[in-house]
Amino acid sequence: MEKSLNELFDIPAIERKEAKTIEQGQFKALKELLTYLSVHSKFYQSHFAKNNISIHDIKQLQDLSKIPPVGKVELRDFNEDFICIPKHQIIDYSTTSGTTGSPVSVALSNNDLYRLGFNEAISLVCANGSKEDIYQLTTTMDRQFMAGLAYFLGIRTLGCGIVRVGSGIPQLQIDNINRVQPNVLIAVPSFLIVLIEYAKSIGFDLNKSSVKRVICIGESIRNEKLEPNALHQKITEDWQVELFSTYASTEMGTAYTECQYKIGGHEHPGLIISELLDENDQLISDPLKSGELCITTLGVEGTPLLRFKTGDIVQFFHEECKCGRKTKRIGPVLGRKNQMIKYKGTTLYPPIIFEILNSFKEIEGYVMEVKHNEINTDEVIIYVSSSSNNLHLLLDEVANLLLAKIRVKPKVFAVSAKEIHRLQIQGNSRKPLKFIDSRK
Repeated sequence: MEKSLNELFDIPAIERKEAKTIEQGQFKALKELLTYLSVHSKFYQSHFAKNNISIHDIKQLQDLSKIPPVGKVELRDFNEDFICIPKHQIIDYSTTSGTTGSPVSVALSNNDLYRLGFNEAISLVCANGSKEDIYQLTTTMDRQFMAGLAYFLGIRTLGCGIVRVGSGIPQLQIDNINRVQPNVLIAVPSFLIVLIEYAKSIGFDLNKSSVKRVICIGESIRNEKLEPNALHQKITEDWQVELFSTYASTEMGTAYTECQYKIGGHEHPGLIISELLDENDQLISDPLKSGELCITTLGVEGTPLLRFKTGDIVQFFHEECKCGRKTKRIGPVLGRKNQMIKYKGTTLYPPIIFEILNSFKEIEGYVMEVKHNEINTDEVIIYVSSSSNNLHLLLDEVANLLLAKIRVKPKVFAVSAKEIHRLQIQGNSRKPLKFIDSRK
């Protein structure tokens, strides 16, 4: 499976081939996966038997839809049965973040770690990466967090310099930017706001720093039209840095990353098969419709997944990109299937509300909560913290803009920054929560 650095920098050939060639390559890898699962996966052996699936009936890529998809519930309830290698071959145990349920383990073999690094290496190259880059990693590698590990392995595969600062601590981030002079950060976008405010407080001009690009993870910086969203605009108002969006999850071990044209994250078809499903788990053929992303991992040994529903609602973009890649691309996550809200007759997903809240400079932090009211329908409550001198006016402006944009008016309350922090940091979550689902 190992590939040379020359192949890494000369983007994998399949990504620039015509759709038919890409499909043929994926089908060959799919057949290998089906055989592997039928021998090594207790879960998929049972899944095939229960649904009368013969892998020999899968004779073309389109036949993949004959296999019923599975989701996070199955992965959680039958976690060990998904693992296809003996314990002595497991080199790393990663876990999902658990922000929408109980964390689950994803076991990786030595080859899986290589694949993870290879994926991230070609993703960074997609985002204008080169051997001369120095990356400052502001994400954690502890607590079984795959993203930090993936970026470390990817940067190492490229042979670039790495500054492993870890999450938070703006002073330490600035100190290392001054001392080591990295030209790329890997960071959660909302942390960039914190970094900007700290830099202002000490009189440090980030625009004169060595950092010219940021690989943004965990939060969207584009809207459904692939235009810069409010978070992107808030960052670049003070820091004229180039931002690249990327999307991934622990389960898929693969990233969809923007190229320099920033029109969606490119699929790596040699590593993953991507489908869109409607609310009835049927394939969506309309290129203008969004749906739930369903993935099939290719080349994974430890915890391979076949038709796994991610829960993320996205849209595909199929037009050929100017960069020469002919792969499909995905837009930002529009919402999570299990976070859909029916509020006063309107269907909502949290990201559209986050986008509106991010547009207010006066808002320093926020949390959105949905709960059932006395008649058992969804009620939306938004908590914001701000040092504004006129909180009542700010709350009115927020409520009125929400009404104008989403046609409903949730309850908006001002709370302290300490209370926002308490709401955001709950349990063993590795990520600050912006959405709390208190529905029964």
